Amino acid sequence: MRQRRRLAAVWAAGLAAMVAVIALGSAGPTSLARLRALVFDGYQWLAPRETAGAPVVVVDIDEASLKALGQWPWPRSLLARLVERIGEAGAAAIAFDIVFPETDRASLKNAVAALRQAGARIELPQNADRLDNDALFAAAIARNPVVTGLVLTQESRAPPPPPKTGFALAGTDPQAYLPALSGAIANLPQLDAAATGIGFFSFPPAADGIVRRLPVVEHAAGQLYPALAVEALRVAQGAGSIVVRSTGASGEADTGAPAMTAIKVGALAVPTGPDGGLFLYYSGAGPEATLAAASILEAPAGDAALRQTLEGRIVLIGTSAVGLRDLVSTPLAAGVPGVFVHAEAIDQMLSGSFLARPDWAPGAEVSLALFLSLLVLLAVPFIAPAIGAVFAAFVAAAAVGVSWYAFIRHGLLIDPILPASSVAATHVAATAVLLVLTERERRFVKNAFSHYLAPSLVERLAEEPDRLTLGGETRELTILFCDIRGFTSLSEGLDPQALTSLLNDYLTPMTDVLLAEEATLDKYIGDAIMAFWNAPLNVAAHRRRATTAAIRMLRALEAFNQTHRQEIRVGIGLNTGPCCVGNLGSRTRFNYSAIGDAVNIAARLEGLCKQFSLPLILSEETAEGVCDLMLLKVDRVRVVGRAAPLQVFTLLDEKEMAEAAAYQRLRQAHEEMLTLYAQANVAPAKAALARLRDLAPARLGGFYDVYEERLEAFQRQPPPPGWDGVFVSEAK
Repeated sequence: MRQRRRLAAVWAAGLAAMVAVIALGSAGPTSLARLRALVFDGYQWLAPRETAGAPVVVVDIDEASLKALGQWPWPRSLLARLVERIGEAGAAAIAFDIVFPETDRASLKNAVAALRQAGARIELPQNADRLDNDALFAAAIARNPVVTGLVLTQESRAPPPPPKTGFALAGTDPQAYLPALSGAIANLPQLDAAATGIGFFSFPPAADGIVRRLPVVEHAAGQLYPALAVEALRVAQGAGSIVVRSTGASGEADTGAPAMTAIKVGALAVPTGPDGGLFLYYSGAGPEATLAAASILEAPAGDAALRQTLEGRIVLIGTSAVGLRDLVSTPLAAGVPGVFVHAEAIDQMLSGSFLARPDWAPGAEVSLALFLSLLVLLAVPFIAPAIGAVFAAFVAAAAVGVSWYAFIRHGLLIDPILPASSVAATHVAATAVLLVLTERERRFVKNAFSHYLAPSLVERLAEEPDRLTLGGETRELTILFCDIRGFTSLSEGLDPQALTSLLNDYLTPMTDVLLAEEATLDKYIGDAIMAFWNAPLNVAAHRRRATTAAIRMLRALEAFNQTHRQEIRVGIGLNTGPCCVGNLGSRTRFNYSAIGDAVNIAARLEGLCKQFSLPLILSEETAEGVCDLMLLKVDRVRVVGRAAPLQVFTLLDEKEMAEAAAYQRLRQAHEEMLTLYAQANVAPAKAALARLRDLAPARLGGFYDVYEERLEAFQRQPPPPGWDGVFVSEAK
């Protein structure tokens, strides 16, 4: 019954997450749509379209041309010469990715008018029309197959010029479903009137500024207008009109929602999206050739190389100059001149490589999301969480694989984000509930045994109940003992409640430090703490973790004393060595603890802290693992219960010795004093001790007092002959 409830809860959570993600993804434009676009951009980056080698040449008004011919705008007479040169070279079509809405202020005609207005009498020659740069430009446009450009926009009320091409409609009239734009930014009427074709070059706005789609037909002022790339293709082919196919046409399904399906330009058929948009599939190869505008104007008349480059080709005139601000971003690059996007569109239409997002794509994506999410949901309760995560990742990757295959083989844009997101959400929700239920069961075990066993053992018991047995193992441990100095005197001045509160306030930060440094907290013995490292779990560099914990405990004690206005002092002993560690006790009650000679020595070192007036003493075995720290020798000591003397050390906090050089001076002088002391050379030793007090931090003052008392005792009674310099501790 419990297992059934567990499965029901897991599956309910997974189903809820799956439904929420699918509903969110299907509701309309969301953040998932932005991710979808980025995924399709990535597909193009991984597998760009193979170029068709379309006969397209870009004439670039680049920085070099501006430097050579002057800043923009150029005189229209100069542009007329540019058109004439390109036309003379045999271009099939010349399309401007530029609009000329105002008269040429550099025209001599304007200068003559200004002079006459100022009272000057001027007689014009018979060819006075050549003084009008706009007329010269219009005449050049009329003599050549030129397509002028315009911008269709909702931000203008100015009517666009009449289109130059007719539209043959098959199916629903596009004006019934294409959004109507209110106006245009167009060329001077005389320029558009002289042109062979007119096309818009504006790109639809995108939230992230990346040009992914190009409308091939737009609706404005009751007329249909072709895109610049489409109109250039029409003019180059000499076609008279453009055929637009919509739903309801012969061979096209009438879904009840009017939409465009394709256009035909001369011999080329171009599939479109429902709103007349072409999904741009970039090659990144650029046009067949790019010529600087200045190079064409500077070329000699009848230049054979220029004719070879331009003859029979579609010439797009645009700009890459940064100051003219015609730079856009594509899935393959940022800062691409807009004219290159029109060149890519022409090359794509000639290549026949198209991308499509079919009507059935959303339904297929939802179906795939449901299938894959249910597959993951059925597996989650029966496999380990780590394996479940790998399985869910594999299933989500399968959704991406299906999408990639559809793109690379069929040019279909199938969204992998919705299925992958649904799989991820389903897995996360189901796994989260599963982990919560598992944790609840673990908590039951912990609550049942926490009154009897150490917390560390309870945690492991919740994971592995079969470890609830007696036994042990020998491991190298670093053991810490910490005890409050003068606790008996402190307790005599406080009532039991105040003493308990103070002790708890003291033990809490000490324990926090130990646990943060991965110690196993063995036990509290009144005001004393015993902890060790490297059991039950391995702890890398356990000597360093222990010494770090000791320093942090002393810092925490300083903060405690400031907060509680106390002057509590502690002694901390550290030792490293082999110990027997495991579950020790009876068959009905036991604790995870450590025993052995190394534990006894650690306890003795903690006791030595009082005799040497130091807060921290560590053994040579512990010091071996932290030789790079600020260690100072304390003494050679023979402790109770051990015949062999111990070399013991203390450790300085880095805050006490801000400079390494200062520590080295202190250590050298310190060892010199210890050497003189061991030789019972009293006077030099006292002199060395006096120098030490100027070098040492305040915390070592009491320690050096101990040595000063010993030296004074030596003056009264020298040590016996054969003295080995070892201090014998009588206290436990």
